[in-house]
Amino acid sequence: MKDVHSYWAYIVLAILIFAVVNAVIGFTQKKAFKDKDLRIGLFTLILSHIQLLIGLVWYFMSPWFDLLITDASTVMKTKEIRLLAVEHPIMMILAIVFITIGWSKHKKKTTDTAKFKTFVIFYGIGLLLILSRIPWNNWF
Repeated sequence: MKDVHSYWAYIVLAILIFAVVNAVIGFTQKKAFKDKDLRIGLFTLILSHIQLLIGLVWYFMSPWFDLLITDASTVMKTKEIRLLAVEHPIMMILAIVFITIGWSKHKKKTTDTAKFKTFVIFYGIGLLLILSRIPWNNWF
């Protein structure tokens, strides 16, 4: 399950970066918001939610969760363990929340620029949160 979560993360990160860059280009160049842009945003939303589900299953099966339940003080004192047991899961959930809010808010916008701007802001925040708490040492 850990391998699935890790490999799927590469896909999610790639599509999220693509979605944010696409939204920035659309916003700055005042492009029309087309079906392609809608699908990129939706595909990003779906893939990120799948990653969240995979991550939650892995988290509750992981040794980090067991350690958090049995010895929370050690988890909180140890930077590397705290990242995997507390910081990473919380930040990833928050990132998915921002992506979901961005998807919901963009649907209510009436102008193309506003739709792109919503994606830039909310998907961008999600991307920054994800990048801030990826356990890079375990990833490579």
